Amino acid sequence: MELAELQAWVDAYVRAWETNDPQLVASLFTEEARYFTHPFRDPWDGREAIVKSWTENPDPPGSWKADYRAIAATGQTGVVRGRTAYLGDDGSVDREYANVFIVEFDGQGRASEFTEFFMLNKPPPRT
Repeated sequence: MELAELQAWVDAYVRAWETNDPQLVASLFTEEARYFTHPFRDPWDGREAIVKSWTENPDPPGSWKADYRAIAATGQTGVVRGRTAYLGDDGSVDREYANVFIVEFDGQGRASEFTEFFMLNKPPPRT
């Protein structure tokens, strides 16, 4: 996996998110892929489950902005860093996250495992 290939994959990931196109989502993942939406939650297991879970609860168009950059690629593993902002009805930033994705790939450039790490900007104070 080269850095440019990883960036192309993450750009396709964002396009799939924007369009909520099941075929585009499916094209990103292997048949047996595992998608961890949180490192401590059970993953979505298999391409079919990933597509179903992804497309059943889409983020409305224009309700978010994302900027993700490939920062490391070695062997079949890629690391992506970015920011995601969810927008209020008036277009202002409602909440913002720093993101890190760890992605394992097969030989054809499809993700076999995807793990999302995120941290909320300005989290509420601990009580």
